[in-house]
Amino acid sequence: MELDAALLSRIQFAFTVSFHIIFPSITIGLATLIAIWEGLWLKTANPVYLQLAKFWIKPFAITFGMGVVSGIVLSYEFGTNFSEFSRITGAVLGPLMAYEVLTAFFLEAGFLGIMLFGWQRVGPKLHFFATLVVAIGTWISAFWIIAANSWMQTPAGHIIVDGVFQVDNWWQVIFNPSMPYRFSHMLLAAFITACFVVLATSAWQLLHTQHKSMARKGVSMTLWLALLLTPLQAFVGDLHGLNVKEHQPVKLAAMEGIWAERETGVPLLLFAIPDKTAEKNHFEIGIPKLASLILTHDIDGELAGLKAVPADERPNVALVFFSFRIMVGIGLLMILVALIGAWLRWRGTLYKSRWFLTVCSYLAPTGVIAVLAGWYVVEIGRQPWLVYGLVRTMDVVSPLPAERVLFSLTLFVATYSLLFGVYLYFMRKLIRKGPPPLAYLHQQLVGVKAAGYAVALAKQLTPSKEQH
Repeated sequence: MELDAALLSRIQFAFTVSFHIIFPSITIGLATLIAIWEGLWLKTANPVYLQLAKFWIKPFAITFGMGVVSGIVLSYEFGTNFSEFSRITGAVLGPLMAYEVLTAFFLEAGFLGIMLFGWQRVGPKLHFFATLVVAIGTWISAFWIIAANSWMQTPAGHIIVDGVFQVDNWWQVIFNPSMPYRFSHMLLAAFITACFVVLATSAWQLLHTQHKSMARKGVSMTLWLALLLTPLQAFVGDLHGLNVKEHQPVKLAAMEGIWAERETGVPLLLFAIPDKTAEKNHFEIGIPKLASLILTHDIDGELAGLKAVPADERPNVALVFFSFRIMVGIGLLMILVALIGAWLRWRGTLYKSRWFLTVCSYLAPTGVIAVLAGWYVVEIGRQPWLVYGLVRTMDVVSPLPAERVLFSLTLFVATYSLLFGVYLYFMRKLIRKGPPPLAYLHQQLVGVKAAGYAVALAKQLTPSKEQH
């Protein structure tokens, strides 16, 4: 079988970006949670909040490092595997990437050291400020990356001169038609992902360790946040879907499994097997007319289908269709968990319901899986376009020997698999080790009567005047 360099380049980028997105989807929300816990500790002097912050700051550091290392590779792949794309869109996307480095990355790099290692070197308020800045830096980073990706989905604010994109209006480039919806959706996804990572860990600790106070607080706070954020995410997701209907109708048709050129009273398919050869679905199970009601607010509303465009302008329907249902299914599961948690809290049995805590302890990867599924919907759903409606992916792939691309792809798979194994090993080790005991925090007087560990320890070791 002859190797296809273009296909291998696409697989390589898909693999590396899928690996990378795991880590920002956790760190964006986790940085925010750590800032919340540290702020609550300063306000209430409740050491459990400090215990939470200090426990999760190490997993955050490891995850943040993995995100930085894996993210750098992506920028190089634009030039090595999609050089023509870099040439024709560099005037638009290049500055957006640079803005992320100049704002978010420098901000995070400047204060991350204080956040991680400054407990014994700065006062508690300055340390909280550093933690807050790092959290805001992750939001800003997401803003620029989503702005760049959204421009590729719904390009605006540009002109094309001799086949090269030039910026005509930066405001329209950055705040293109899909950007506000996608940025909100991604931020909420990151917050929810972090909540369920903390919820799963706290539930496991509540069942298996002696760190009951911290575990209860972790379970309680994340379930409250999930109760607020998961329905909000469903609402934002609905708005995003309406935006996709307006600007990327073919992607929506793939998401919903709509084949007819125009169809009214479209059912909401719960399950089907799309067949691109026969241009129809097999084994459909759906709710009559519900898709039309949701997307047009009319039970007999009309939607465009896949046959409205030529076959070579359609995405891989099966991948988009099933990825969308995985994302939505996990979202509904999260809402259900939040509602059950609220019901158990109302009954006063939240921390005693071992079955519920056991279920929660297995939910750590659900947010990441939903994020990945959502990104597959977004990225596969716009194919065959790299810049939607303007630049085809296959037209901008670098003319590389297929053997070289296969070699680099193999190296990436092997290296990233090893890195991920090491990452999981250290995460498991940190979780099993648990937080510093409350008695230890009291003994070291962190932020109460001393700036941190080193200062408190020095005071304890220095002989008092009475001893001389």
